[in-house]
Amino acid sequence: MRLPFRLCTFLAFLHLFAVPDAAIAQGRDIVIAQVAPFSGSQAVTGRAIHAGVKLYIDHVNAQGGVRGAQIRLLTRDDAQQAAQTVSLVREVIERESPVALIGTVGTTNVEALIADGVLRRSGVPLVGAVSGATNAIAGANVFVIKASYHEEVNRLFTNLAGLNIKRVGLVYQDDALGEDVIAGADAAAARHGVELVARAGYARNTVDVDAAVAAMLAAQPQVVFLGATTAAAIEFVRRFREGGGTATLYGMSIIDTRQLLDRLGPDGARGFAFSVVLPLETQRTIAVNLEYLRLRERSNDADLSARSIEGFIAAKTLVHALQAAGGSPTPAAVVRALQGMRRVDLGGYMVDFGQRGKSGSSYVDFAMLADGGRIVY
Repeated sequence: MRLPFRLCTFLAFLHLFAVPDAAIAQGRDIVIAQVAPFSGSQAVTGRAIHAGVKLYIDHVNAQGGVRGAQIRLLTRDDAQQAAQTVSLVREVIERESPVALIGTVGTTNVEALIADGVLRRSGVPLVGAVSGATNAIAGANVFVIKASYHEEVNRLFTNLAGLNIKRVGLVYQDDALGEDVIAGADAAAARHGVELVARAGYARNTVDVDAAVAAMLAAQPQVVFLGATTAAAIEFVRRFREGGGTATLYGMSIIDTRQLLDRLGPDGARGFAFSVVLPLETQRTIAVNLEYLRLRERSNDADLSARSIEGFIAAKTLVHALQAAGGSPTPAAVVRALQGMRRVDLGGYMVDFGQRGKSGSSYVDFAMLADGGRIVY
């Protein structure tokens, strides 16, 4: 049957402008967004995480992107204020339609997003939330790529009990982070026969640690466990040592050891022990770490630091999900891809989101800063 001339002309006109779906995807950016502190007391963490995310995203884009589409990374500065985190996440989702968020920093901030419900309502996932708190890990559409704080504390107290160390002091940030650390420490202490001889908090977003230093000096524990963020931890270590404190200091994985070493110097940092939940710069047998170090050597980003590997692995996790989500991925497709990740090997680092309410990894180890700033295990 012959088509009318006008219809043939119209169909030919449409054909001129018709392009395959793959070509459409190639011309369209995949938008992701990071709402994190780029100013204020936790800016060092926000910038370090962002630098790691950007390092991997830039690498992926240079290799052709995801199924031909470039990834566009947007940033918003929440100055570590939870209300700002919620407001900016709402705004960026409404205005920019990202398929995912990445690298939001802080337990209180992540819990505020969960309580607000913006992630659940929008269906947008948050990948690599920088928190190991139980409530954060259990949040809808929140994907944490590292071991929980409870796993860190329990592993530490297991080791201490094995060394017959029974007297431990606890310093914590007085917010949701501290509450989760206290809960984990109380449970682990009871489990392993460890006594928490003193506990002292400091105000969130400050380095006002004088009262905590005084409490630990008075209690004279064998070990002080720092459930603290980087800036406050550095200040505590400095003042505790200046005050004559001799206890071994153990810091959580969230403390940036490069910053601590830079600020205190090799002598001031010597003997500081810390949890390891992600590959360290010195672990050169882990493929993902070698990839990170190779790309970092080519970068001039001054914000790259010991914490940046967390952002790098978060970005690698998200890109894996974007690839699995297909062309022109939607938030819902990305969530399904993340939920479907089972023992995915990102290069010697396994991520598994198969168990609801659990983080993507349970790996915990310990290391210490030795003479000259060397890291020993």
